[in-house]
Amino acid sequence: MRAVSVLTTVGLSGFAHKDLAAIKTGAPANGFFFEGAPVTPGFDAICQASHVLDVLIRLENGAVAMGDCLDVIFAGAAGRAPLFRPEDHLAAFEAHVAPALRAMDMRDFRRNAEAVDGFEIDGQPLHMAVRYGVTQALLHAAALAKGVTMAEIVADAYGSRLEPRVVPILVSIPKTDPFILDRMIMKRAELLPHASFTVVETDLGADGRLILDYAAKVSQRVQDVGAPDYRPVIHLDTYGTIGEMLDCDIDRMADFIGRLAQAAAPCPLYIESPVIADTQAKQIEIYAALRAAIRERKVPVRLIVDEWCNTLDDIKLFDRAGAADFVQIKAPDLGGINNTIEAVLYCRDAGIGCCLGGTANDTDHSSRIATHIAQACGADFLLGRPGLGGDAALMIMRNEMLRTIALAG
Repeated sequence: MRAVSVLTTVGLSGFAHKDLAAIKTGAPANGFFFEGAPVTPGFDAICQASHVLDVLIRLENGAVAMGDCLDVIFAGAAGRAPLFRPEDHLAAFEAHVAPALRAMDMRDFRRNAEAVDGFEIDGQPLHMAVRYGVTQALLHAAALAKGVTMAEIVADAYGSRLEPRVVPILVSIPKTDPFILDRMIMKRAELLPHASFTVVETDLGADGRLILDYAAKVSQRVQDVGAPDYRPVIHLDTYGTIGEMLDCDIDRMADFIGRLAQAAAPCPLYIESPVIADTQAKQIEIYAALRAAIRERKVPVRLIVDEWCNTLDDIKLFDRAGAADFVQIKAPDLGGINNTIEAVLYCRDAGIGCCLGGTANDTDHSSRIATHIAQACGADFLLGRPGLGGDAALMIMRNEMLRTIALAG
């Protein structure tokens, strides 16, 4: 099965780009925007619209496969690739990538994806966003060519077992909207609220009181309005602010995380990115020490690593050092989704927890594709996307998994 044509369009992502480094300098907020100049190269403003390059592959049987090239909200942070601008990649795509796609047998997903992920132009790899989107289109194309689900394509290509289950979803909820929180409780989201704690002064408070109060309020709301048997995981993404507040002192951080666990009780607690160090080596060192200190105190908290854990090789480094309970496999950062598949399978085989993550910038299409990978490879839970509204992400991803179960048996 060959490609008859390869087309592209430029569209909107599910959210926006934010310059994390600039935000952490204390840039004053102005609604969604921030005053001041960006710090990270590639940004025109601290907050700006982000766009996707949509790849369309028309097959000989008339079906059209799609994939969305995009990057994460905090592009360029903690070793990530520079911010993705679709218009900067259109000419190279048309000249080099499109002809290569037209020459492929679209039934062979794994071979095709590995070829695209290793593709170079003048000795340089494709931007990870391009590799991410094109390999999505290749997975979709293989499924359309063979008349099966994308999950079945993945399971067959990598020798994994397709699990007939709805993988738990972590929904992302703005701290400022209690109505979304109520709806997610009503719909029994398995993990919530993610939120975002990016600045110590405004999100944690000088003594951490703000995040302690927030964890307690979420837990209490679950108990007040949730079903009697509903106890979701409370997940808080702290973007390194716990380390900033406590000068990365291991004992103080472990004690504070223990207080957070008490505030969240009786709900289980996951903490993502308590520290963002200046280097990967330092990140691994601190995470390993903090995890050991938490275990010594018997604090019922699981630590999730995100920043500085951007590739399969990075995941292996954190795992070997015992530096994380879970890794967030942030799919766009890994380039081709073949790498995401291998990363999830590695986590499953190594016994390390796996959140198949992504970004609020993901589209409805790329979010659906993530569910197929999660079901085929055994991810522990999924980051809900697109966007940060909760409802759309939960609907798109949960319904897609139910369809896959029905179609694949």
